[in-house]
Amino acid sequence: MFSEAWKNHKNILCVRPDNMGDVMMSQPAMRALKESVPGRKITLLTSSAGSAVARFIPEVDEISPFDVPWVKTSETNGEQQLLALADELRSRQFDAAVIFTVYSQNPLPAAMLCYLAGIKIVLGYCRENPYQLISQWVPDKEPLDYIMHEVERQLRLVEMAGAVTRDTRLSLKIPEESRQKVSDKISTILAAADIHPDEPWLVLHAGVSEEKRLYPANDYIAACGSLIKQGYKIVLTGSGSERDYVDEIARQLGDVATNLAGEISIAELIALIAAAPVLVSNNTGPVHIAAAVGTPVVVLYAMTNPQHTPWQVSNRVLYFEVPPELRTKNRLLQSFPGVSTPRASPEAIVAAVSELVCPAGKHVSVTPDSVGNLARNPAEINNSMPRIPLVTGLPLA
Repeated sequence: MFSEAWKNHKNILCVRPDNMGDVMMSQPAMRALKESVPGRKITLLTSSAGSAVARFIPEVDEISPFDVPWVKTSETNGEQQLLALADELRSRQFDAAVIFTVYSQNPLPAAMLCYLAGIKIVLGYCRENPYQLISQWVPDKEPLDYIMHEVERQLRLVEMAGAVTRDTRLSLKIPEESRQKVSDKISTILAAADIHPDEPWLVLHAGVSEEKRLYPANDYIAACGSLIKQGYKIVLTGSGSERDYVDEIARQLGDVATNLAGEISIAELIALIAAAPVLVSNNTGPVHIAAAVGTPVVVLYAMTNPQHTPWQVSNRVLYFEVPPELRTKNRLLQSFPGVSTPRASPEAIVAAVSELVCPAGKHVSVTPDSVGNLARNPAEINNSMPRIPLVTGLPLA
């Protein structure tokens, strides 16, 4: 559609100012941009949270971290900082920009930032005509006509600029200079927890950035209790802000649980998940890390954005409803596709783990130092969502 002109655009700004998982689900599209023109440079404008994982995405050449005021964040950057950012972007003389958004987000604030930065060629989805703010406008048909997986959404966007790739995986690469140190740290942690490759264990990431996506702690405890009786050891992860919540779960589980919340870096989290036989998590960033390193994942999925399920990795998605008082006011997210089963429960978690993990004595062993690019090959698993009509009336976040 716009592809001919893009052959000459080599200095590209990609705008993805939201969370870690959103950045990762945009990676295949950035790979397509990178591969389609030799020598093309990709700069990613993203949030503080997004920048934490972006440095492990090999397609990104430079990162510009900034917490914008139109995305939910605990950080506060005022109008003067925003104008200074526009000036900084202008100085980099970008040939073009691509704005990546979820269908429930408005691209126009990011488009205005590009306009202030003097970037003339801007590609992005928009529901209404953005006129000069998005010079290469792709009308957004989601979710009113259909819903695609987030990865597919962004791949289809950059196709308009002639950017395609045969490799649509998520992948993360720990820099070579720090790989051994990360490997040693994870090996030490697993040894201290008396975890051996031929014994059952799992990583549980119970925390999440939004309360509406938080699966009940008591249900996690009940599920883990059953798994512990089967011989599993539990490694708990989470951010520093989630430490108290994770501490409570760890106390209930006892000595077979190792609590790493707030104690490991993103690189170490990547290596830990790569080593694990399975990850159990809310629908949040570590789910997409698991997809990138090929670790099977059981996701407790709050009925929010239906298009963020694990991509090209063995998985079980267990749905739960969001409490009415926490549901969104965004009209585009007040309905959910009819596919909203199986429902989450402690029993369903235990069954899902059993389905995904190899039989006793045959657990997949992935050493942390193998995380150069992709620890496991997820084969040709492709869980790309079909274009599905939206069914209204179901509760949603």
